[in-house]
Amino acid sequence: MPKTLNELAGELKSLIIDLQSDAHNKSNINPARYNNLKLKMDPSQNASPHVIVTVSMSEAIFNLSTGEKITGSLGPDERYAVRWLTKGSTMEALKECWNAVKSEKKNKDDEE
Repeated sequence: MPKTLNELAGELKSLIIDLQSDAHNKSNINPARYNNLKLKMDPSQNASPHVIVTVSMSEAIFNLSTGEKITGSLGPDERYAVRWLTKGSTMEALKECWNAVKSEKKNKDDEE
């Protein structure tokens, strides 16, 4: 069964917190900052496969074919998101989510 965007967001949140806790500035880490980390996909906004990563007030859109950022910024957390995105298993799971979201949108459009 494919992973959901919520499950994948949880993986990204865990990775960021783990990587920051290994850093020299671990006393400054605030795990609660990532409680609202979200992943979204919106085929009506952009037809190419993409994922929208939101952390607090920051948002960035990444291309699922290349892993490159299309637009936006996550500030210092962006490097963690890019690292997570470049993992093969993550990219495959995101592509499965994209196909599901796109199929769901097509079905909804067909009903209207």
